[in-house]
Amino acid sequence: MIRVIALTPAGKELAQRLRTFWPDSVLDYKPKPFAEQVQRAFEQGDSLIFICATGIVMRTLAPVIQNKRQDPPVLVLDEEGKFVIPLLSGHEGGANEWGAQVAQALGAQLVMTTAQPYLNPVYTLGMGCERGCPLAFLESLMLDALDQKGLTPSDINSLSSIDIKADEVNLIALAEKYDWAFHTFSADQLSTMETFLSSRSEYVYNTVGVYGVAESAALFAAHNVTGSEPELMLNKIKNAKATCAIGRSFP
Repeated sequence: MIRVIALTPAGKELAQRLRTFWPDSVLDYKPKPFAEQVQRAFEQGDSLIFICATGIVMRTLAPVIQNKRQDPPVLVLDEEGKFVIPLLSGHEGGANEWGAQVAQALGAQLVMTTAQPYLNPVYTLGMGCERGCPLAFLESLMLDALDQKGLTPSDINSLSSIDIKADEVNLIALAEKYDWAFHTFSADQLSTMETFLSSRSEYVYNTVGVYGVAESAALFAAHNVTGSEPELMLNKIKNAKATCAIGRSFP
């Protein structure tokens, strides 16, 4: 749920404008008790737009902030609607992309303090699949992953998996179709990415020796290109026969 929180009459007017673009959103005008209501919404995973000072937001949310992989996206707007600030969960939670949509809808300036595309990010795909997985399952999942993050195949540096998939015919075919390099890495190499994973599967670990093939492969490939710390741009998604994740790193 999208929840818009406003504290002044001008902020309320802006919130009502926003709700014309996101009609399913909820407006909380001067909620009371303020901290309790806002913290509850944050903890239940609501996407939040605050129309107030950033200091108020940070002091209120500080006790319930967990980490960038768990927290919902939070935007802050000034009451004139001139600026949109993705405050929390910019990359992982999608606040950057969402903030851009809000800024475009309002004709406002997006103020992003996280890493910007002029920094030439490297995007990498990691995939795992059943043996003999049809190309259609791999391709449709990959295209869904890219669409979720507004990427195109030309943005992708490489496709990677675990070394037991080095001869997986349709992973190779997918890479060839989109002119990507195809890399595979050992379980020992992929295990170095364990701390960056969004989740861990004991079943996958007992089967192949790592807690997640798609995420580990995407992360390791991104790190390999730039040498810098990688991050998950898209946590693992899956269909009936395959998994896919997107990694990113910056030079």
